[in-house]
Amino acid sequence: MSNPITIDRQAVADLIDTGSAVVVEALPAPHYEDAHLPGALHLPHDSEDATIAEVLPGRTATVVVYCSNLACPNSTILSRRLAQLGYTDVREYEAGKEDWSTAGLPTESGATVVTG
Repeated sequence: MSNPITIDRQAVADLIDTGSAVVVEALPAPHYEDAHLPGALHLPHDSEDATIAEVLPGRTATVVVYCSNLACPNSTILSRRLAQLGYTDVREYEAGKEDWSTAGLPTESGATVVTG
């Protein structure tokens, strides 16, 4: 089991732009619905294993986990849990949504629409 890799805003933006990662927000639903990174899925840090498997079916996919800011522990909790569950490429955007928004980058709002 490897520890999640910490990445910065530019790395997250590049992964979103190329569509080469699954981005997940580890905050409670009201925070996610208010604003989240483009294309991010909602996966609270205290999700059940079955929910995690449903949201993130591929354990070898690149997964970026974030929450609000450096003071928020949710992304660390979730990223470590994903590594324990066998996800092999977990990256943590520790600076989170606050850093993203401060840089003037776009966010989306509303609930996740899960199809399938």
